[in-house]
Amino acid sequence: MTFSKLMLSFGVLAVAVASAASSYRVTMSQAFLVGTTEMKAGDYRLEVDGDKVVFMDGKRMAGSATAKIETGDEKFARNTVRFSNGDGKYHLQEIHLGGTKTKLVFEN
Repeated sequence: MTFSKLMLSFGVLAVAVASAASSYRVTMSQAFLVGTTEMKAGDYRLEVDGDKVVFMDGKRMAGSATAKIETGDEKFARNTVRFSNGDGKYHLQEIHLGGTKTKLVFEN
């Protein structure tokens, strides 16, 4: 009976960890727009859950956006960020997450 409880607890813990949002660190060198939110340059922790990306500044949510998550053929060597600049402001388009094959594509 004790072994069964231990295995059940382990199974519940494994499911909880697997379903948790992924977290990544990104440094933005300039101010930018994500969706309609203006963001400052600085270090952010990205919480990715499904198609929702939340930008955390320490423990404070700085902004959020919807992104399409794509998988590349090879791992990205480092974080890279792509912006568009048509109106004098930098609009976030993509983030390639270093050490993974994951690319976040933002809709503007």
